[in-house]
Amino acid sequence: MTSNNSSLNLWPAPTPAAGTTLDATVVVPGSKSLTNRYLVLAALADAPSVLRGTLRSRDSELMIAALKQLGARIDEGSEEGEFHITPITVGADVGTVTVDCGLAGTVMRFIPAVAALVRGRITIDGDEGARVRPMKPILDGLRELGVDIEDTSNGFLPFTINATGSVRGGAIEVDASGSSQFVSGLLLAASLFENGVALRHVGESLPSLPHIDMTVHVLQEAGVAVAQPGSTSWEVSAAPVTAHDVQVEPDLSNATPFLAAALVLGGTVRVPAWPTETTQPGALAPEIFERMGAHTTLENGVLSVTGTGTIKGLGTLDLSAAGELAPTFAALAALGDSPTQITGIAHLRGHETDRLAALTAELNRVGGQCTETPDGLSIEPAKLHGGEFHTYHDHRMATAGAILGLQTEGILVENIATTAKTLPGFDAMWTQMLTQIVTA
Repeated sequence: MTSNNSSLNLWPAPTPAAGTTLDATVVVPGSKSLTNRYLVLAALADAPSVLRGTLRSRDSELMIAALKQLGARIDEGSEEGEFHITPITVGADVGTVTVDCGLAGTVMRFIPAVAALVRGRITIDGDEGARVRPMKPILDGLRELGVDIEDTSNGFLPFTINATGSVRGGAIEVDASGSSQFVSGLLLAASLFENGVALRHVGESLPSLPHIDMTVHVLQEAGVAVAQPGSTSWEVSAAPVTAHDVQVEPDLSNATPFLAAALVLGGTVRVPAWPTETTQPGALAPEIFERMGAHTTLENGVLSVTGTGTIKGLGTLDLSAAGELAPTFAALAALGDSPTQITGIAHLRGHETDRLAALTAELNRVGGQCTETPDGLSIEPAKLHGGEFHTYHDHRMATAGAILGLQTEGILVENIATTAKTLPGFDAMWTQMLTQIVTA
C-alpha cells in the first residue's frame, strides 16, 4: 500500500468552536451505484432512455465515456443531472478502442460484458491503483460464455476483449468473494446473451449482497426476468432491456459522513429525499447511528439524525452487507467512548486502496488505537491529535479524515479533491454544513 503523500496538497479539516451544535440540511446528489447501473441498462435498451438526478462525478463520467466508445449516444438534458441515452447497436463494429476505468470499480467490472456485445478490439485499463484490483472472476466468467480475452496481466487490468458482437451465454460458476461487482457485472448484460445466464457464486463468502439486490431490482424495472433459485445463484433469461425514464435516488452512502457530523458535534443533520424503500447499502446507516447514541426520524422523505456529542462504541459491528460505510463508522468509533470491532469487511483490501491497512495507518497516525483483524478492524478509544491524514486516492478515506477533524484540531486531509470520484465539491458542502450551527 502506498500513499499519495504530498505536503503541497493538504486540506485543513474544519474544527468548529467548542459549544457548537448543528442544525443543518444537506442535499445529497444521486447515487453513484444506481447512476452507473442505469447508464449501462440505458445503453443496452431497446429504445432511447432518460435518466434524471444522476450523480456527476469522476466515476459516472468514466462510465459515460466508456459507453460512448462502445457506440452509445449520451446527451445532457435541460436539467442538472439529466441525460438522454441512445443505446448501442449490438453487433456493431467499434474498431480498436481503449476504455479508461480510472479507479471506478463499476466501470472496470460492468463494461467488459457490455463490450463483448459489440465487435472490435477493446482494451480496458485504468489508473495505477486500479491495476491491483482483481478482475479474474469476470474474465473467467466471460471466457466460459465464449468470449475471447487476451489477459497478459493474469487477472488484472489491462486486458483486451476480441469482441465478436455476440455472447453465447449459459451456466457459469464465479467466485465473487472479492466483490459483489463480479456478479452484477455479468448480470447487467446477461439478457442480451444468446442463452441468458445461470450464474452461481462458489466462494466462501459474498460481500455487499445489497448491491446485487440493487442490480436485480434495476434489471426487473427494465423488464428483465431474474430468478434466484438459491441464496447465491441467479438466472437471467434472454430478453430485450426495456427503455426507461428514471429519477435516481440520492446517494445514501455519500450522505453518511454528513449525518455522522451530528453525532460528533451534537445537534441535527437532515438529508431530504431519503427513500422509504431502497436497495442501497447506505440505508443501513440510520440503525447504526442509533446504536451509537443518535436519534433518527424519517418524516415526509427527510431523514434527521440528532446526536448529543457523545458517541457510543459499538462492541461488534458486522458491515459485510455495507462495507463502503466502514470508513465513516471507523472514524466515529475512533471518537467513541468504548471499543468497536468492525467485522465482515476483508474484501475492502481490494477496493480503491487496501482500506483496512489505510484506515489502520491513518487512525494511528493521529493518535488512534486501531488494529487490523483477519476480516476487519478493532478500534479502541484514544485521545487524537492533529497531523496529516493520507487518503491513498480513496474518496472515503478523505471523508473519514473530515469527520475526525470535527473534534480534533489540526487534521490535514491529503488531496481532498479525491472525493470527486463520487461527490464533487465535498469540501464546499462540508464547509457549508458547518455554517448551519447553533452556538451555546
